[in-house]
Amino acid sequence: MNLSAPSDPRRARAFRFTGCDYDAGEARLRYAFDDGAELVERIVFPDAPPLGGARAQAFARALRLLHWIAGVSYYKAGAVGQLVIENAAPDHGALALLQSVYGEGLAEFAYRNGLRLQQHWSVPPAETSAAAPALGLPQHTLVPLGGGKDSLVVVEALRAAAVSCTVAWVGDSPLIAACAARTRMPTLQLRRTLAPELFDYNRTGAWNGHVPVTAINSAILACAAVLYGYDSIAFANERSASSATLEYEGRAVNHQWSKSWDFERRFAAVLHGTVAADLHYCSLLRPWSELAVTRAFARLPQYFEVFSSCNRNFRILGPHPADRWCGQCPKCHFVFLALAPFLPKPRLLKIFGRNLLDDETQAAGFDALIEYRDHKPFECVGEGAEARAAFAALAQRPEWGEDTLVARFRGEILPQLDRAALALEPWLHPADEHAVPARLAPALAFLRG
Repeated sequence: MNLSAPSDPRRARAFRFTGCDYDAGEARLRYAFDDGAELVERIVFPDAPPLGGARAQAFARALRLLHWIAGVSYYKAGAVGQLVIENAAPDHGALALLQSVYGEGLAEFAYRNGLRLQQHWSVPPAETSAAAPALGLPQHTLVPLGGGKDSLVVVEALRAAAVSCTVAWVGDSPLIAACAARTRMPTLQLRRTLAPELFDYNRTGAWNGHVPVTAINSAILACAAVLYGYDSIAFANERSASSATLEYEGRAVNHQWSKSWDFERRFAAVLHGTVAADLHYCSLLRPWSELAVTRAFARLPQYFEVFSSCNRNFRILGPHPADRWCGQCPKCHFVFLALAPFLPKPRLLKIFGRNLLDDETQAAGFDALIEYRDHKPFECVGEGAEARAAFAALAQRPEWGEDTLVARFRGEILPQLDRAALALEPWLHPADEHAVPARLAPALAFLRG
């Protein structure tokens, strides 16, 4: 047997899920390419309580689900045709979820690398098992925190509805920790350490690219909910996340697939069916557009000095950037544009430290947001139609109308558009589609204000 990982996972025949285990607050997830050495990922659950009985069994089921989903980070290095599960088999629902995670969840990865993923799953024979029991989980809610506006709106919506919450995050981001402290709620920080061999693969030219990280974090938080005792996990994914970034060879490619309604429904069904009947997974913001969420955030000035949605700034400058906004990336562009209709202009400029809409060098970035001569960026941003509605609203306001890019929109782009489709107001109303459980439903009223 070859006891070292393949030097190039792209030449492997199979990607193997070799097992997972848990002891004293640390979960270990193990994978391998062919017969190579195991790749071991570690998840730390701090101050983990002891488990027994039905809760222990449910945690083991949640851990297996996490093992299968988190493997996507390693599989992509080789993008091989065969995936082999060697521990307990997923049932039909869980297997269908995995096929989506490794299919739709990797659609952007495949598109950018020019790959066609043709996957064959090899799994042990599934045993018929009873539906997961209710565990009597306490009525407490985990709120995943990302440091941006959306999760902070969820925190305040649940606070307004007097829902008992803990804010949780995975990783060591000082920005998220600062946002968590500002919420004045109980906190739960989880740590995920990737297998170091993955970085060796990346340095030597293995396949690399976007993975459905929200799916992975969802599975980590499902384990945490069973371990610590929470009956619900309330994400902050709005309905715009279901909108595809582009179409490629007849298939939708959605950068935000693991934040979409499709993923939410699939994952929630697997949790109910295989982990715990009383563990609820939902997005509290699902009925709402990005613009509606941004309007709600504009009423939360206590977070203006600590939040950031800018991913590029932290990738470039590391964990302690001097500025929370790079001012150049799609996230900066969209958050600035979406907040502009709802905040006084001086307040918005103070948040960003500059006026992005009065800078002609930013034109291409904003054009992509409104899908003018380009497709929507591969980022977590709103739909092109709502970005156009925000621009149209600013074009009517004297304080914004003469800024370079707003004036350009009004003179060059607006005449090409159907003005009837540019109203801002329709974007502020909720849709009916969501899975918010009855216990959390009163929090939805927060976004109607």
